[in-house]
Amino acid sequence: MPRAKPDSPIDPALPLFARRLKAARLRSGISQENLGVEAGVDEFSASARINQYERGKHTPDVLTATNLAKVLDIPLAYFWAVGDDEADLIRLFHKLGIKQRKQVLLLLEELTEGK
Repeated sequence: MPRAKPDSPIDPALPLFARRLKAARLRSGISQENLGVEAGVDEFSASARINQYERGKHTPDVLTATNLAKVLDIPLAYFWAVGDDEADLIRLFHKLGIKQRKQVLLLLEELTEGK
């Protein structure tokens, strides 16, 4: 599987979904073409479709976005989290095991209750 080439920094002016998709794809090291194919996009248009999503020209439907999230091993909510810190929290929480998730939730409860 070809790895993604290092790209220029992600343009903060891009739509939210476009920025998050590109960041997740680069973090995973997968090419646009491979991401598209693994998400069920026709192999002849996979690279172009992912490129259009990452440039903000088009936004995928929910089913396609769900498939992209599965391939990238991120929760669907990551794409639409309002703040970058919230998106990172969602992404990192997703990678934790059940015991670790419970610990994080308890800690967050304590922090938000002012303990």
